Amino acid sequence: MHRIDNLQYANWSEKIFRQMREGNVDAVHVTITYHENFRETVANVEKWNRWFERFPELIFQGRTGEDVRRAKKEGRTAIFFGFQNPSPIEDDIGLVEICHTLGARFMQLTYNNQSLLATGCYEAEDTGITRMGKQVIKEMNRVGLVIDMSHSAERSTLEAMEVSERPIAITHANPSFWHKALRNKSDDVLKALGQSGGMLGFSIYPHHLKDGSKCTLESFCGMIAKTAELMGVENIGIGTDLCQDQPDSIVEWMRVGRWTKEIDYGEGSASNAGFPPMPTWFNDNRDFGNIEKGLLAAGLSDSEVAGIMGENWLKFYDKSFGPV
Repeated sequence: MHRIDNLQYANWSEKIFRQMREGNVDAVHVTITYHENFRETVANVEKWNRWFERFPELIFQGRTGEDVRRAKKEGRTAIFFGFQNPSPIEDDIGLVEICHTLGARFMQLTYNNQSLLATGCYEAEDTGITRMGKQVIKEMNRVGLVIDMSHSAERSTLEAMEVSERPIAITHANPSFWHKALRNKSDDVLKALGQSGGMLGFSIYPHHLKDGSKCTLESFCGMIAKTAELMGVENIGIGTDLCQDQPDSIVEWMRVGRWTKEIDYGEGSASNAGFPPMPTWFNDNRDFGNIEKGLLAAGLSDSEVAGIMGENWLKFYDKSFGPV
């Protein structure tokens, strides 16, 4: 069985890379961009290149599904790059291919706001996929850059599935039937995602959880079992949204970027503007075994659990990361 976490935004360090190995995590999709432009994104790739040089026994850059298999065989973790915002392509569709060449494998069409491509989940009006968005989706399909609608509004998300000729992903979110966060997804979105062969990664970020930081493992795994019935057990995986060791100031960058002078508290509140504590059963990469045990206790079979813990993402990687 391969273990894949399809979203983390940690404050990267040797400690975290070693915890990935202790947790037998074969691949992690890491956010390298929130609001950075193209040149700033390249600087973040440079940072990762230095980490790959310094810790070659722990991590290496992943580009294909085969790299996940190689990571497992070699006892390392394959790192896949992704963007939580289309800002790295600026207003230049030619940068889609350049970003893919640099190793990007997922790109959100929006963060929480309206972008040049689609509408974010915090906007009052969802106008759907824009003219540029349709062209960018076509180009992303061509090169093998996966459309990610984790922070997008409902109409935009459904339209992305219609416009895209390849399955899309929602890398880190939960169903709204379980917890009504703005970022969580409706039954309509989840059914359409499953029917189109897309993937959902379940998030452990407390603002996305029922009962927040006090969410129980039983509640989380029960929700996964119910979602499997809704959209197919082969279309679900893990995308923890782990923000380990990040200072609270990073929340401000995530939510505010450069678009406002005011503090946008987003999913938190003025009294809880920083990172909330993680649930006791998942603090870092060493805790994936707890999820595995919880899923088995929730009645899922060994093969279903293996799928959720990584095999489903691996199949998706195999068919999604290269050109058509």
